[in-house]
Amino acid sequence: MKRILINALCVITALVSLYPAFAVGPEDDKPASPRSLPTDALPPFGMLDDHGHLVPVPSPAALAAAAGTAAPAAPAVAPGPSLELATQGARAAVEACAKQGVAVAVAVIDSQGKPRAMLMAEGSIGSVFVAMRKAVAALSFRVPTSELSAKLQQNKALLARMTPVMFISGGGLPIWRGNELIGAIGSSGAHGAGPIGQLDEVCARAGLEKIQSRLRVPAK
Repeated sequence: MKRILINALCVITALVSLYPAFAVGPEDDKPASPRSLPTDALPPFGMLDDHGHLVPVPSPAALAAAAGTAAPAAPAVAPGPSLELATQGARAAVEACAKQGVAVAVAVIDSQGKPRAMLMAEGSIGSVFVAMRKAVAALSFRVPTSELSAKLQQNKALLARMTPVMFISGGGLPIWRGNELIGAIGSSGAHGAGPIGQLDEVCARAGLEKIQSRLRVPAK
């Protein structure tokens, strides 16, 4: 009986320690890895912790108690292509490569690097996460990724800004709305006779051109 009570107390203590995480929401639990994609968010339970222990899923009562606490205001939506335009752009990029007999993966992100749309053609050797990493690089440096390799090798200051999450290869393009950078599109998995990433950029550009004229500047 004593052991049962001790185990119960341990479970209760673990759940109580998780209440702050429930109150602020899983979007506030950022992973520490430098290879984590921008705005990655992990739920505070149902996954392994840093010590390899499975964080228990809270009981309905614990969730109900946490829901009763004051929650912070929802963050403002970052500028970026709408869900509809992001999906249309990603699909246009996939279809552009399909016409050339190549299956690709495409990601469209907003101005914070958060994915708005991710598509992967059947049979693609690419990855939506590689596509997203190209888009993140294009967003961070504000230029197509095909221009980055030579620039980074010649400029140590630029190289210092690169992070492990970025993928420097052709296929990532920034998305501009007027003079405002609102996101990026990346393509992964295209292969061809030219330099690595060349066809990826062609397909990503087809996706961007599909939506560019409809990226209207909001009325003031």
